Amino acid sequence: MSFKKIKILAITGSTRKKSSNFKILKYISEEIKKEFEVEIFENLDKLPHFNPDLDTDNPPQTIISFRNKIAQADGIIICAPEYVFSLPGSLKNVLEWCVSTTIFSKKKVGLITASASGEMGHEQLILIMKTLEAQFEDENLLLIQGVRGKINEEGKIVNNETLAALHQFIANFENQFFTEM
Repeated sequence: MSFKKIKILAITGSTRKKSSNFKILKYISEEIKKEFEVEIFENLDKLPHFNPDLDTDNPPQTIISFRNKIAQADGIIICAPEYVFSLPGSLKNVLEWCVSTTIFSKKKVGLITASASGEMGHEQLILIMKTLEAQFEDENLLLIQGVRGKINEEGKIVNNETLAALHQFIANFENQFFTEM
């Protein structure tokens, strides 16, 4: 008897190739691959700038495709850095394309901010996702400060506290799907 894997869309908020945020999502996807099918979306830089005039019944095809990925996913994980005490513009841009929809409404979400400091970016990500009516609890939030010293070039987590925090985050995220609400 086979079962359908739970679909997760993991969004990296960094446009840098091989960023720490991508490495974290890659690590998570490997850890949860038995029960979850994870797609890492790392093409924020390919999406057009948000324009309310284009956010009509027929938005750009790339936006339709991105929205469909969110709609078809059972859950979302966002892992983003903080740039100038805020969210990266490319991540905020793509989230703005979702405001006029309900695709995040009641969607199970895990949020990670991995940066040098990250506190303000993390607060903003939480606020935006609450505004989009995403479903998450404090247990599905993780702030990883000083991330560059905690992950090596190969993507291995080299800091034990970070590794433990990621394992707890993963357990909490999985529990959203396997426990009654």
